[in-house]
Amino acid sequence: MSDLNELLPLMMKGTLVTIQIAVISILLAIVMAGVATALRAAPYRAVRWAGNVYVEVFRGTSLLVQLFWLFFVLPLPPFNVQLTPFTVAIVGLGLHYGAYGSEILRGALRSVPGGQYEAALALNMPAAARLRRIVLPQAMINALPPATNLMIELLKGTSLVSLITLSDLTFRARQLDEATFKTAEVFGLTLLIYFVLAQVIVAVMRVFERRVSSHVAIRRTVPRAAS
Repeated sequence: MSDLNELLPLMMKGTLVTIQIAVISILLAIVMAGVATALRAAPYRAVRWAGNVYVEVFRGTSLLVQLFWLFFVLPLPPFNVQLTPFTVAIVGLGLHYGAYGSEILRGALRSVPGGQYEAALALNMPAAARLRRIVLPQAMINALPPATNLMIELLKGTSLVSLITLSDLTFRARQLDEATFKTAEVFGLTLLIYFVLAQVIVAVMRVFERRVSSHVAIRRTVPRAAS
C-alpha cells in the first residue's frame, strides 16, 4: 500500500464521488434559485418573506456549519430526521449555493431593459409567454457568467463533505497522504483534478452561453427581417 501508483484508483473513486455530488448539487441549486426568485417576486408579503429568509439564512451562515447541522443536529429530537452523508452533502450544497444563485437570477432579471416589458405588454402578450420568450432569454445571457463562477465555487465546496465521512476526492487524498507520506505529489495531483473539473464546467457553460446568445440574436433579427 506504500506505492502511490497502487493507491491512485482510490483517488479516482473519490473523484467520481465528487463529480456525482457536484452535478446533483448544481441541479438542486438551479431549482432552488428559481424557486427562491419566484417567491421573492410574489405579490404576497408572507411569500416574499419566506423567500428572503431562505436566501439570507443560507447566504449569511457558514456552509460547513450548515453541513454539520444537517448531519449531526437533524437526527436529534425534536427533528429525528436521519439523512445519509451523500444526501446531506447534496442538500447542504444545493441549498447554500441556491441562495446565491437567487441573487444572481434576480439581478439578471432586473438587467432586462424596461422597454422590453413595455413592448410585450403593448402586444398583449401573456405573462408566461412574456417571461419565456423575452425576459428569460435576455436575463440568461447576463446570468450565465456569474452562474459559472458559482458552479466552480460549489465544486470547490464539495471538499467540505469529507468532514461528514464522505469518501470524496479530498478524503481520498488525505488517505493517500497518510499511507504514502508523499504529501506534495498527492495534494498536487488533487489540485490538478479540481482544476480540470473546473475547466470542464467552464467549457460546458461557454457552449451553453453561445447557444443562448445565438438564440436571442435570432429572435431579435427575425422581426426586423419580417418588417
